[in-house]
Amino acid sequence: MDKGQRLLHASSFGAAAVAYAEHRPGYARDAVRWALEPAPGPRVLDLGAGTGKLTGTLVALGAEVVAVEPDPAMLTELRRSLPAVRALPGSAEAIPLPDASVDAVLAGNAMHWFDMAVAGPEIARVLTPSGILAGLWNVMDDRVEWVAGLAQVSGSAAIGPRDTPTSWRAETADAHLPRTGAAARFASPRQAEFPHGQRRTADSLVATLATRAGMLVMPEQERQATLDRIRAYLSGRPETARGAFTLPMLTGVLRVRRL
Repeated sequence: MDKGQRLLHASSFGAAAVAYAEHRPGYARDAVRWALEPAPGPRVLDLGAGTGKLTGTLVALGAEVVAVEPDPAMLTELRRSLPAVRALPGSAEAIPLPDASVDAVLAGNAMHWFDMAVAGPEIARVLTPSGILAGLWNVMDDRVEWVAGLAQVSGSAAIGPRDTPTSWRAETADAHLPRTGAAARFASPRQAEFPHGQRRTADSLVATLATRAGMLVMPEQERQATLDRIRAYLSGRPETARGAFTLPMLTGVLRVRRL
């Protein structure tokens, strides 16, 4: 994906902020705990916080959280759902916080949108020495046969890079850290995965997939055809055709320490 496409996809979520807040899953608590485990203190920046899916888990775990989000509609939803959280407009490339002001920077399903050549030094700037940078991604477990079939039917706009365990591991191994300059400010990355099954119905799973960036930027006719194809697949599978089911998911974490 070139820079123009990345910017288009990254800016697509505001139009679906309410649906995003309703249908997107949060993050496995064990994954968030692991991300924070080596942090030197409790102050956490949720960067690219969206509607607050990760923010809420951080608050529940007792972190002192500030959230930063560039999209006004997403920020409005975050402030509505978590009014006690300090939530600021800003981006990974221009973080509105002082130097060495947080002990950890976490990003939920967001780090792949960052321009790390610019964001890397900014994140290093706001982190304390030995502070933690961690990206979290929710991925569908396509080791389960019907989930693998869903991925094939859905196409890359709905279930794309980073959305299954194998592709997530390959895509995030070091791709989201700059290779020069700020790279020297971070140690080698570590990855881990944590179970995070989600209760869904066919309708709610279709609604969730409809909030993916690739779907949001699709021409309407093509988008509806893709969603109809997914509905047909789910209605024809015994695992998903009759009421609620558990969608096998994992929360994957990429964690690095600031030097």
